[in-house]
Amino acid sequence: MYDHKSTTYLDDLTGLISAAATEFGFASFGVAGVDIEAAGLRLKQWLDNDYHGTMDYMQVHGSKRYRAAELVPGTVRCLSFTMDYLPESMDSMEHCLDTPNNAYIARYALGRDYHKYMRRSLQKLVNRIIDVIGPFGYRVFTDSAPVMEKPLAANAGLGWIGKHTNLINKRRGSWFFIGEIYTDLPLPVSAPVEDHCGTCTRCIDVCPTRAIIAPYVLDARRCIAYLTIENRGDIPEPLRPLIGNRIFGCDDCQLFCPWNRFATVTDNPVFKPRHDLEDSDLVELFGLDEAGYQAITEGSALRRPGYDGWLRNIAVALGNAPHSTSVIDALTSRSDNPSAMVRRHVAWALARHEGRYDNSNNQK
Repeated sequence: MYDHKSTTYLDDLTGLISAAATEFGFASFGVAGVDIEAAGLRLKQWLDNDYHGTMDYMQVHGSKRYRAAELVPGTVRCLSFTMDYLPESMDSMEHCLDTPNNAYIARYALGRDYHKYMRRSLQKLVNRIIDVIGPFGYRVFTDSAPVMEKPLAANAGLGWIGKHTNLINKRRGSWFFIGEIYTDLPLPVSAPVEDHCGTCTRCIDVCPTRAIIAPYVLDARRCIAYLTIENRGDIPEPLRPLIGNRIFGCDDCQLFCPWNRFATVTDNPVFKPRHDLEDSDLVELFGLDEAGYQAITEGSALRRPGYDGWLRNIAVALGNAPHSTSVIDALTSRSDNPSAMVRRHVAWALARHEGRYDNSNNQK
């Protein structure tokens, strides 16, 4: 058994975990204290302002989100880990955004769903610890429970929360996933880092829908990630032209963040693009039947909006695409879709093309 009273032993154990984290593919590791009451207060204010939209699960668990011991009794530390996922150069991403007939998909979703992969990696790490010290109290998380992963990762010294509300690491940028292990091991905590956003407002300025309504405040109801993934209803009409060709999520606040000049493309094959979705044609994707959609999204986060949500999103992107016979034919083919939501978005897109809208300025 581990010795709670031995500082040297706990320091050595921290070193062992750090080495194992590198072995199992994690880019960084830190130990956080679990007092994030200030983050909990900010969350409550955010929820009171209805910035969460229809994501009711954000408020279901109450204080368990920011009081770790209420979620997992006995927890005194959070072991926080990041795993890089950047699948291609940022120049390639910008090229896709600048090609209006192509579909832009948030780069975290191009490979396999990270949840299971990262959770298995964390469990392997736990098993390594057990091999050394014997059983201990723990629970593994990868966006799988009411855990405020970014404030905890900041407490663990893995970065700071930027004005876009994502975690930024000074040496790695922000193209990474975060995972946690809640534990009863009283390991020495890591030192947090300072906020290095300074006076920069690039993420706020480039947000297509102006979803970052103030530094460090995101109104999810305007965020393209929410609108195209979490939202199960219609996308508000005023926001549709601003979405451009983004059919699943949005990376702009990361893509144009100066700190991401330090990010590197991952060599992990799990996160590499599949089915050529990093450079896919809107018309072709819109033509997929449900079986085709299921085939290219198997084992992927792209399943989250469902087939109707997928068609809704692409209909909006086609409405924003340059006018062409192929675009009109594709939209017309879905005019009688069984989903009323899809039909409404198709009708909107066709109406836009009646005026031959230009993709660059959305004007006739």
